Amino acid sequence: MVSAVRAFAATYLRADDVCVGLSGGADSLALTAASLRAGLRVHAIVVDHGLQDGSAQVARQAATTARDLGATSEVVTVIVDGPGGTEAAARDARYDALDAARTGRPVLLGHTLDDQAETVLLGLGRGSGARSLAGMREWSVPWGRPLLGVRRAQTRAACDGWSLPVWDDPHNDDPKYTRVRVRGEVLPLLDDVLAGGVAQALARTASQLSDDADALDEIAARSLDGATNGGRLAVDPLVREASAIRTRVVRSWLQSVGVDAPTHRVVTAVDALIVDWRGQGPVAIGGDSRTRLVVTRRARELATDRIPR
Repeated sequence: MVSAVRAFAATYLRADDVCVGLSGGADSLALTAASLRAGLRVHAIVVDHGLQDGSAQVARQAATTARDLGATSEVVTVIVDGPGGTEAAARDARYDALDAARTGRPVLLGHTLDDQAETVLLGLGRGSGARSLAGMREWSVPWGRPLLGVRRAQTRAACDGWSLPVWDDPHNDDPKYTRVRVRGEVLPLLDDVLAGGVAQALARTASQLSDDADALDEIAARSLDGATNGGRLAVDPLVREASAIRTRVVRSWLQSVGVDAPTHRVVTAVDALIVDWRGQGPVAIGGDSRTRLVVTRRARELATDRIPR
């Protein structure tokens, strides 16, 4: 555990001051203790989502434990009311709170190899594409995940060995959450059918796909630079690009014109304006209550327009 943090710090960190997102659970608690033992100066940020009775007490206890270990700590209370269901809204609120509280420092998160395997399997089931299957990055400024090579059982054993008071989140055993069922039902079944090693194999897949996706993204970024002009996207430089590059260019361009998370359907429809042009009309990509935001092909360029509803 400590070795994993030291290796991560030597590879990615420029200074010893870090924040740790601490819930009080075994993963983040082990990460906090290991980071201190690795010689880092740790500020633990405990986010109280307010979703369970007694959450404020749990948060205060986690912050106290961090201070007892030698870290500084604070509790940040958030309101979970965003879109996408409770899980997504809580995640967004948590990341926003951590980002606001970190004051320029990197934030270490306690995601393990098991979390990575679950993420890859969920992405596969949802047909989310290579970037989703690449899972969580070990380092993506300002977020660091030193324990992606560590099993969840190891963080629990570390907490036991260091006599740390672990809080077990009841949500982690609630089958109404898809990730909980993947963890408790799907992965064990796959392990049984495939004779073990599934979590490690999924994590390896994530690492390999991450390298591939990074290389394709870099090529696509250069293609996008050569194809954009004043917010418009030129068709000719993209027609002969491989689909893996061209659709990445389309996705990045859509994000640049205000589409936060372009769906596969939208990307495919806009891509057809480039490679399957048959005079089709505008493609809706977003908008508000008064106007639709659309992509239109004009001669050899794609441009965005707002059309009244």
